[in-house]
Amino acid sequence: MLSFDSDDARYIAELAEYVAIPSISRDADRETMLAAARWLVEKLDFADARIVETGGHPAVVGEWLGAPGAPTVLVYGHYDVQPTGSLDEWITPPFELAVEDGRLRGRGVTDDKGPVYMVLEVVRQFMAQEGRLPLNVRFLFEGEEEIGSPHLPDYVRAHAAELAADLVISADGAMWRASEPSLSIASKGLLALDVVVTGANRDLHSGRYGGTVANPVHGLVQILDSLHDPDGRITVAGFDDGVAPLSDAERAEIAAVPFEDADYRAELGVQALHGQPGLSTLERLWTRPTLEINGITGGGWYTVIPHEASAHITCRLVPGQDPQAVAAAVEKHVLAQAVPGVRVEVRVEPGGVPAYTIAPDHPAIRAGRQALAEVYPGRDVLLARIAGTLPATVLFEETIGAKTLFFSFSTADELLHAPNEFLRIPRLREGMRAWEQLLRLLADGEHRLAPMNR
Repeated sequence: MLSFDSDDARYIAELAEYVAIPSISRDADRETMLAAARWLVEKLDFADARIVETGGHPAVVGEWLGAPGAPTVLVYGHYDVQPTGSLDEWITPPFELAVEDGRLRGRGVTDDKGPVYMVLEVVRQFMAQEGRLPLNVRFLFEGEEEIGSPHLPDYVRAHAAELAADLVISADGAMWRASEPSLSIASKGLLALDVVVTGANRDLHSGRYGGTVANPVHGLVQILDSLHDPDGRITVAGFDDGVAPLSDAERAEIAAVPFEDADYRAELGVQALHGQPGLSTLERLWTRPTLEINGITGGGWYTVIPHEASAHITCRLVPGQDPQAVAAAVEKHVLAQAVPGVRVEVRVEPGGVPAYTIAPDHPAIRAGRQALAEVYPGRDVLLARIAGTLPATVLFEETIGAKTLFFSFSTADELLHAPNEFLRIPRLREGMRAWEQLLRLLADGEHRLAPMNR
C-alpha cells in the first residue's frame, strides 16, 4: 500500500497553483493555456511528458511503459475550464482556491483539475515509493473539452498507435452523489443546432410598422412551442427512432437507487417536476433523450420589431439514436411549421456525438467497483448513468478500440460550470486511495485486463 501525506496541506497548495491558471478554453490566450499544460508536464516528469499541438489549444501526452507483458491503460482528462459567469455571484475570486467548511472552491477545482491532480499524485507516489507503476500507463490531457473537443478527433486518429491501450480511464465524469460511491456505465450523446427566423431586411419601429409585418420572435416562439406537448413529450416525429424501451430489469435497477422527488424539487427550488409521463424522474434523467431550448435572442428592451430571432437547442441522445438522423428529424419538424411572413432556417452544429455505454460486467467496471468498495467499506457501489456528454469516449472506442471507465471523484452537486464550483476536501484522499487500488486490480488478480498484442 502506498503511503500518502498525513494531512492535506501539500495537496491543497499544489492544487491551488493549478486552479490559479485561468485556462478558459473559450477565450484564454495561448500563453495561459500553455501555462496549464506546462504544470501538467512538470508533474509527469517520469513519463516523458510533452506538449503537443492539436490545431487548437495544445494537449499533454506522456507514457510510462516499464511493465512488459502487463496491460496498458490510457488516462484521460482535461485542463481547460468553463468561463466564470458573473463574478458578482462568486463568494471568493474564482481563480484563488478558497478553503472553507471542508470544501475547496474555485473554477475548475472539480471539473477537471482536482480529479486530474488525484491520479497524478498517485502515479507520482508509485514511482517515488515503489520505483514503478503496476501496469503500463499512457496519459492524454486536452485543453478543449469544455468547448466540445473540436481538435481532439483529428489528433487521436493521427496518433492512434501512440495512444493504444487496453482501457481508457477518464478522470472526467462526476459521480452521482457524494453519499454513495458510484460508477457510470453510460453517458448521453449530444447534438446542437440553431433555429433562425428572419423577417424584414432591418429592425423596424414598432409604432410605424407594428401590425403590418410578421414578427420573427412571434414566429420563433410558435416553432419552439411545437417541439413538446404540454406534458413534456417531444413531438418531433422520428426523434426517438431506435431507442429501446426500458426492460423490467433496468427499471428495477434504477428504482433501487435511493432518490426522492421531494428532495430533488427542494434542491432545485421548483414547485413541480416535469417531463414525459409514465417514467420516474431518474428514468427520464438517465435513460431518455432530451430536446432543450438553451437560449433565445432577438430584439431587446427597445421598441422595435426585430428582423431576426434565433434559438439555440441541444439534444442529449441515448443509445440507439444517430445524431445525423435526429438532426434531420428536428429540421423537418421545424420547417413543417406554418409560420407565414418569415423565413426559417435550421443550422446544425458539426460534431454530433452518439451516446456511450460500457457493459456492467466489463472487467474495468468490476475492478472499479472493488476499488471503491475498499475505500468506502459497507456502502453499495451504484451503477449510475451520466446525463451529460463526454465526447472522447466514443472517439477512443472508434479509434483505438478501447472502452472508457469513468473514474472521477467529482460529484454532480459540486456546481460544475456554475459560480462557486467546489470540491469536497476528503475526496482528494479517497480518490487517491481508490486510484491506487484500481491500478493494482487492473494489473493483477481476477479483474486483470487482458493485454493487447503489441
